[in-house]
Amino acid sequence: MSVAGRVGDLVKGDPHADRVVPPTGFTARLTVFTSAAMAFLAVFALALSMATGRLADRWAEELARSSTLRISAPEGQVAAQTAAALRVLETTPGIASARALPVEETRALLEPWFGPDLPVEALPIPQLIEVVETGEGYDATGLRARLQAEVPGAVLDDHTRWRDPLVDAASRLRTLGLTALLLIAGATAAMITLAAQAALAANDQVIRVLRLVGAKDSYIARAFVRRFTMRALAGAAAGTVLGMAAIWLLPDADPAGGFLTGLGFRGAGWLWPLLIPLLAALVAFAATRFAALRSLGERS
Repeated sequence: MSVAGRVGDLVKGDPHADRVVPPTGFTARLTVFTSAAMAFLAVFALALSMATGRLADRWAEELARSSTLRISAPEGQVAAQTAAALRVLETTPGIASARALPVEETRALLEPWFGPDLPVEALPIPQLIEVVETGEGYDATGLRARLQAEVPGAVLDDHTRWRDPLVDAASRLRTLGLTALLLIAGATAAMITLAAQAALAANDQVIRVLRLVGAKDSYIARAFVRRFTMRALAGAAAGTVLGMAAIWLLPDADPAGGFLTGLGFRGAGWLWPLLIPLLAALVAFAATRFAALRSLGERS
């Protein structure tokens, strides 16, 4: 039988075989509730994984093409060394632009840490130069050697020590989200397997009668597989809808809020959660079929 035919039989079902499985009871409620709860959690795990992926890409892009040059020199030499550093940067291949940050921007950078009343002019704060790279980038080692020779008070920070840990942390969070999805699928399979075994045990007498009248194990198992698969599909669909609604109600992405306000889906990413009910049905199909054939085989 083709795959399309098997799917059609699964959806259509057999009214006589369906009577083997009780339509209500704790196994039905357990299957629906477990599928709904796990699908709800899977939506958030998927949102976490996708959000951290965007965060890693954004951090890598923003920090990879910029550097900071810090000039620490006696007060009378700051201007001269700043001009010398700018000349070096202008003649360095791979640097698109370089500019010295004015006092106002330096104060704005320090304001979140020291407050708005910080007397920048009266403090020995280094002069900062913002360096923007081209797509090819520049030779950081060679630039440091030139600066050491021509601008002794300059220290180049290419943001590597900041970028790599941040990107690595975001990548680990993305992996954690994917791992959570696998654990959710495993927990769903375990719970549905237990529910199917309980239903088989509860209908032991009915199964014995069916065998006496010639019913094969595959016929009996098909009834359990269909009933539990459809229950898992319905429960997962409800949990997915609730999870997507909860994600939609979260605050929009805000630079001030950072990652916590960026947890969610963007554009076509909203289509990914729609796969969760289908995956839950596949997990339920495999788990129930395994449990039913194994349990029926032990009873034969």
